[in-house]
Amino acid sequence: MIIPKNLEELAGYVEQGKNVFFFTADWCGDCRFIKPAMPEIEADFPEYQFIEVDRDEYIDVASEWNIFGIPSFVVIQDGKELGRLVNKERKTKEEIETFLRSL
Repeated sequence: MIIPKNLEELAGYVEQGKNVFFFTADWCGDCRFIKPAMPEIEADFPEYQFIEVDRDEYIDVASEWNIFGIPSFVVIQDGKELGRLVNKERKTKEEIETFLRSL
């Protein structure tokens, strides 16, 4: 999981590559629920880079991308959005993997 150090680094991942943006926050119970499964999900989808985006640290990005519930996932390839799993529901490993396979 890549954790960008600043907005410029985050923007670079938006513009280049095939990336899954995982919006999360330390205080989010549903985020803590899915976080232990993320290494397995990453291993199952080696064609993607996984970018962890702290919703509180990048609140302007979350707002611009209409991320109003976390955990949420947005997949972007070379600046083009391929899909999103964005809602306020708790997500399971199976739901996330089904979403990624559907793209």
